[in-house]
Amino acid sequence: MRILVLGFTGYLGAHVAERLRALPGARILGAGRSPDADHGVDLASVRPEELAKTLASAAPDAVVNCAGATGGDAVTLAEVNARGPAVLCAALREAAPGARLVHLGSAAEYGPGEPGKPVTESAATRPAGPYGATKLAGTAVVASSGLDSVVLRVGNPVGPGAPAAGLPGRLAALLRDAGRGPEAVLRLGDLSAHRDFVDVRDVARAAELAVTAPGPLPPVLNIGSGRAVPVRELVYGLAEKAGFRGRIEENATSAAGGRSIRSGDVAWQCSAIGAAARALGWHPAHTLDEALAALWEGDGSP
Repeated sequence: MRILVLGFTGYLGAHVAERLRALPGARILGAGRSPDADHGVDLASVRPEELAKTLASAAPDAVVNCAGATGGDAVTLAEVNARGPAVLCAALREAAPGARLVHLGSAAEYGPGEPGKPVTESAATRPAGPYGATKLAGTAVVASSGLDSVVLRVGNPVGPGAPAAGLPGRLAALLRDAGRGPEAVLRLGDLSAHRDFVDVRDVARAAELAVTAPGPLPPVLNIGSGRAVPVRELVYGLAEKAGFRGRIEENATSAAGGRSIRSGDVAWQCSAIGAAARALGWHPAHTLDEALAALWEGDGSP
């Protein structure tokens, strides 16, 4: 089985590619802007006919699109998160219409949630910022493409190798620099929001199952923990793993932690994950505590 992974050097893509390499008989082809890529592809600028030639050369049985932008201005976000999937679908229809497409979306597409009510895939989508809006546009393109496709709407990934662009990775970097003495101070932003944190290794396993599952799949599947956790719980949990004995100061007006361009002003977010269990037999295998331990210790990173 030939599987093309777009964005294979990114945080999610690296874990997905590593997981897929363990499949018996699978050949994993990396595509992206990295010089190590088997196929050079920039979804922000590639033309459909050029990408179709690349796909014809790769001859994939499945394509997993992990490419995406989480930061930058609205134009940058739209080029990668909305235009990219549109070009990919057009090229697949021309060059590899039988290949399964697994596209990684985001729970940010839903926007603000109602406390105590996990959102299902049929819930209204009301993204709170450009990131969620552009990811939603990408999902719409994939879901209406007519291809054998599925969008995995991923919650807040955490675990080994988390980049500094997101709160878990940024917090780990701050803790490494803060020292461990009682005089150390960690100054963060508002930590009152609730998020659905999912281990990146569980996301990779969901992608593997989506690639190999028989028959057509639902257009969208939520991939999360199914539990809304206060961001404060993540912060104190990781501080404990780090052996931090100093003081954590929370300031609602500070940008040092808490909210991000991806979440905007979303106070509560949680995904219902029953559909993924039914369609893929997928359940999260790692707890948040295990994800934080792996993030701090570096276990399980590609």
